[in-house]
Amino acid sequence: MTRWRPRRIALLVALVATLALLCCGGSVSALLLGGFDAGDDEVSTLSGGCGAGGPIDPNGKLPKVRAYGADQIKNAAIIINVGAELKMPPRAWTIAVATAMQESTLRNLGDLGAANDHDSLGLFQQRESQGWGSPDQLLDPEYAATKFYKKLKTIKGWERLPLTRAAQKVQISAYPDAYADDELTATQIVNALADGAANAAGDSTSMVCASAADIAASGWTNPLPVAGLNVHKWTVGSGFRTADRPTHQGVDLIVDRNTPIRSVASGVVSRVKCDETFSGVKDCDHDGYPGKGGCGWMVEVQHPGNIMTRYCHMVQRPSVKAGQKVAAGETLGLSGTSGNSSGPHLHFEVHLNNDRSSASAVDPVQFMAQRGSPLGGSQ
Repeated sequence: MTRWRPRRIALLVALVATLALLCCGGSVSALLLGGFDAGDDEVSTLSGGCGAGGPIDPNGKLPKVRAYGADQIKNAAIIINVGAELKMPPRAWTIAVATAMQESTLRNLGDLGAANDHDSLGLFQQRESQGWGSPDQLLDPEYAATKFYKKLKTIKGWERLPLTRAAQKVQISAYPDAYADDELTATQIVNALADGAANAAGDSTSMVCASAADIAASGWTNPLPVAGLNVHKWTVGSGFRTADRPTHQGVDLIVDRNTPIRSVASGVVSRVKCDETFSGVKDCDHDGYPGKGGCGWMVEVQHPGNIMTRYCHMVQRPSVKAGQKVAAGETLGLSGTSGNSSGPHLHFEVHLNNDRSSASAVDPVQFMAQRGSPLGGSQ
């Protein structure tokens, strides 16, 4: 499978441009670097429809997505429609679109000569020599997508794997972590082309909106469980970098003591720590108070795509250990009020680039909404 090498980018761009003009009928667009815009003739990629309206017809009028040409968006629509026809859930559509974005930037690439990775062809850069099909078949987007989904379906537990691992088990790429780079954009494209399907529950083909208890098709879920039997209701409290708390690098989720705190996505626990002192002694097993300082019992989890999440003020030592792999929705510990805290709650942070500093922190409310799992459940 192809991963673009820096020394070949200039040649590849020129070859792709030529091929696109000669045989694909579309223009070549730059790679998406700045996210999505919704202009007068563009759709919002944060659709709340949860897939109820179904995928868009690839041969009909397609929405415009900034930095992607019409042929690229049509190819994404074909991938999604093939997944729906095969009864694969929306999580599979997101994995497939992200894979094609990484392998071909959603272009149906033919023979690029020296820029080819061996005999790789098409949207998924599948190889005839590896048994994926004939060249003509691999250049048929519907055939290529079908082969991808059928292989994905054979991967045990693929629904619960991080996108990058699921894609890698199908593709066997020399760059196994690269697929994570396209997960957010793939989620947004699926939302744009399938009525917000990335917001649907990950294990359902009935297009039901994910609640706070579910893992969305995007692979993300809420850090606290949905209100229900033996689970106390929780609310969003102090926000991210508010006027009265400009250095507040996360969001406070107000919840009763001993509520399970869950990893919002698959990843690896990178830190478990008692982040407070009392007279020079670690004191996280007792309730904290305003001004005491620190996060109390805390956990940090590193996720694919160089994303780190932090969970603070747990009531006791967390139930996980550093280096432990965790799945989306897996319990990390129990809520409490240790550290710099005025009452039981979860302080939740999101950081980019696996950077623990305040410079890398982003608003968790916006971040989670973009991934189809808004804090507090469906919005």
